[in-house]
Amino acid sequence: MGVPVASPGGTAADAVGLEVLVRLLAGRGVVVLSGAGLSTESGIPDYRGETGSRRRGVPMTYQEFTGSEAARRRYWARSHVGWRTIAGAEPNAGHRAVEQLRRSGHVSAVITQNVDGLHRAAGTRGAVELHGALHRVVCLACRRTGSREELDRRLEELNGGFRDGPARVNPDGDAELSQELVDGFRVAPCAACGGVLKPDVVFFGESVPRPRVQRCYELVDAAQALVVLGSSLTVMSGLRFVRHAARAGTPVVIVNQGATRGDELAAARVALPLGAVLTEAARRVRAGWRGYAGTP
Repeated sequence: MGVPVASPGGTAADAVGLEVLVRLLAGRGVVVLSGAGLSTESGIPDYRGETGSRRRGVPMTYQEFTGSEAARRRYWARSHVGWRTIAGAEPNAGHRAVEQLRRSGHVSAVITQNVDGLHRAAGTRGAVELHGALHRVVCLACRRTGSREELDRRLEELNGGFRDGPARVNPDGDAELSQELVDGFRVAPCAACGGVLKPDVVFFGESVPRPRVQRCYELVDAAQALVVLGSSLTVMSGLRFVRHAARAGTPVVIVNQGATRGDELAAARVALPLGAVLTEAARRVRAGWRGYAGTP
């Protein structure tokens, strides 16, 4: 085996993993499956970190949200504070590199588990948002959809000054607040029918719409390779596509700073910061990749 070319730090295994990633990208037809780890460099924390342990308790379930007015008040109070972080986040080097590779034809499609809209903000408007997007809200009664910015203005009018002061924010825009603050929060109903508004995202206990899942399977079936970016693959929602690709013999590369449930299915892994890895991979692809003998 030859000597791997320089990589952005890390171990020899990371260097080999980067070579495999670049080789697959150079071959085109790569589908990206991204998770919360891709957005950490934009200031949005992930769910688990490198250790794999959850940073907080289980997020609110669909059943809890729909079944309890108090639960909805808690959700919207915390989300109203957290929205400022989500709305103010900008795409980072990783998002931009993915979009560069998509425009050049090396990435054929993007599936994201993230609800922050940063792929879209980077220009990847065709990304399949597996779990929906926080920038939209939907009425559970009349099914009317609306802008989160519009709802934010209404909530601000009802709760002026509510979000003054710092708060810890999670990847789904949920900020950690005291119960005392939550109890005084006023929730806005649907402006059209007075019904219950819900963010247009898939909650725990709620199923991803079947047509969306089928679309993802079709993209993976057509892929020459599947590249996982910043996901621990802890939930089946994303892991199923990795398993599907592996069963079909489609190479899987995982770029994540921590163990994942899909590691045993991966042809290669890179445990380095995503921004640096993707920027370097895009640079090598643009320069005309030349691998070394023995690359897996």
